[in-house]
Amino acid sequence: MKTHKDLLVWQKAIDFVTKVYQLTSEFPNHEMYGLTSQLRRAAVSIPSNIAEGAGRKSDKDFVRFLYIARASAVEVETQLIISENLGYVQSDKNKLKEELIGIAKMLTALINKINK
Repeated sequence: MKTHKDLLVWQKAIDFVTKVYQLTSEFPNHEMYGLTSQLRRAAVSIPSNIAEGAGRKSDKDFVRFLYIARASAVEVETQLIISENLGYVQSDKNKLKEELIGIAKMLTALINKINK
């Protein structure tokens, strides 16, 4: 691996963050400092932790940050469900959860690969 930018999971996570920002730009204004902010911060945390972990000097540190990225993915999933429940997102049009599941699976696979 050259850098974190070469990791497909990081690339997908960056694309995912862009979509989260686009989605939340349509949320009600009263959610600006609530769900919108929380969802965006949690989404940004995914590729940020992948990058930070990749920049560490040991596989053990990298794996630790990959676990944090995966936890952030679960946090985002929860917030997307809340967004659906509040009617901010139509569940049948919400492809983000599927993308997020894919990212989480990729993180798990990378963790398993490094741990072997």
